[in-house]
Amino acid sequence: MNGAVSVPPDPPDPPDPPDPSESREPSGPAPEARTAPEARTAPEVGTAPEVRTAAGAVRGSLEAGVAVFRGIPFAEAPVGELRFAAPRAAPGWDGVRPALSYGPPPPQGGHFGMEALSQGATDDWLTLNVWTPEPGPGAGLPVMVWIQGGAYTIGTSALPEYDGGRLARAGVVVVTFNYRVGLEGFGQFTGAPANRGLLDQIAALEWVRDNIRAFGGAPDRVTVFGQSAGGGSVAALLAMPRAAGLFGRAVAQSVQGTFLSPELAADVATACAAELGLKPTVSDLRTVAPARLSAAGDTVGAALDRHARRWGVAAHRSLPVAPVVEGDTLPATPWQALAGGAARGIPLLVGHTRDEQRLFTVIDGLLGQVTPEQAATALRDFGPGPDGPRRYRAGCPAAGPDELYERVHSDRLFRMPSLHLAEARAAAGGRVHVYELTWRAPGLDGAFGACHGLDVPLVFGNLDRGQPAVLIGDGPSPEAAALSARMRAAWTAFATHGDPGWPAYDTGRRLVQLFDVRPAVTADPERTSRLIWQDHTFSPIALRP
Repeated sequence: MNGAVSVPPDPPDPPDPPDPSESREPSGPAPEARTAPEARTAPEVGTAPEVRTAAGAVRGSLEAGVAVFRGIPFAEAPVGELRFAAPRAAPGWDGVRPALSYGPPPPQGGHFGMEALSQGATDDWLTLNVWTPEPGPGAGLPVMVWIQGGAYTIGTSALPEYDGGRLARAGVVVVTFNYRVGLEGFGQFTGAPANRGLLDQIAALEWVRDNIRAFGGAPDRVTVFGQSAGGGSVAALLAMPRAAGLFGRAVAQSVQGTFLSPELAADVATACAAELGLKPTVSDLRTVAPARLSAAGDTVGAALDRHARRWGVAAHRSLPVAPVVEGDTLPATPWQALAGGAARGIPLLVGHTRDEQRLFTVIDGLLGQVTPEQAATALRDFGPGPDGPRRYRAGCPAAGPDELYERVHSDRLFRMPSLHLAEARAAAGGRVHVYELTWRAPGLDGAFGACHGLDVPLVFGNLDRGQPAVLIGDGPSPEAAALSARMRAAWTAFATHGDPGWPAYDTGRRLVQLFDVRPAVTADPERTSRLIWQDHTFSPIALRP
């Protein structure tokens, strides 16, 4: 595929270390969930696996005993008359299509150098990738569909940390995919459906429903899992009627808590279009090059102070693009929907890291440098209402500026949105399991702690590749490998049986699995923050007058 981001196959991974039984309570999946890859029928060595999809045949590659298919289109390219439209099923093809390279990333802004990946790329952005240990319609394996994060503004499934081979060798089919991000996917433009990025996710899940059996997966055993904006997307899908029936289990990691009102989203779109001298309408923007539109979004993002009075938290934390609760594609926030009983029959695994904010504190050069004034501003801007600063100071009387700054950011953006999702599900009678990653990452002398994104390499088992590898450090250590094996076993057990191996969460005991060197099930480990936020409602961020 022209313009694709091509990643060479990785060498075979060494065998995983055994999972030590170190928890004070049972903390791991049932033994039957830990099926050894060797017990499964691997694809024949030396053959190029072929699978026929509804649109046509694809030929993949064989990598370390797993059949891999990259860059399969699941929707038509959203360009021309389809620009800013809901996704449309991909057209068919004749012959056998090579599925050896990742599809090009969607247009996106300049954060973390991501815009360089899409320069010169073709426009068939909506593609997906499949890893399967048993290609063929009779295997009936559990399916895990990954939704990557990136603040809804950046992201591509081609990143090496999302390679699904390690997970697939545990006996599951893994699917990753691209979806439209930034203004292409979430800009509130007149004449366009809202939340196109979420609609892309639904289109990918529809492709899985219609095609995954041929790859060895069971369409009635699908688990969606995602982190950060991907975790927020999983939460949104639970609230979207159009996603009903497309997955039976859900894993939401570090749920990003930003959802926008239609008025705020429209104001953001107006500001971005104005950078181009245009109006926020499909007719005005359809012929604008995607790179120019992304650049306009970056320009607005670089001057968010101008909009802080009207956009509030969305401007304070550079999150002006997010799902829009507009009553049609997304009728309610995930917390409201789950509290009302939505998706009650779908088991949920949800959690966060202990030090979510630490990654951003290090990047901003503020580690150990937060002033009392900066802490006071953070408490005012991110705390739960006007009484938030007092609540934090009363709940954390010994905390200095650094701890207060990190705690309120972590709580507002990821920790409390995740915990409130669990509380809403449990209160409505649904099944939910909660975890917290507390392991201090050893990379860079442990400066990052248990920061945002640390769970991604641990869950995928990719400890030595991609940007998150810097958190793990050189090696990786046996400690990191053992923790990764434990988390992978829990995630695949949940996808297989609906039980990750520790008790379900309820609003009485509030039992949470802590992932660390010595795992443990603990009652209410974030009680201080939970009480500070217990009366808060995560509503769509509103446009201020």
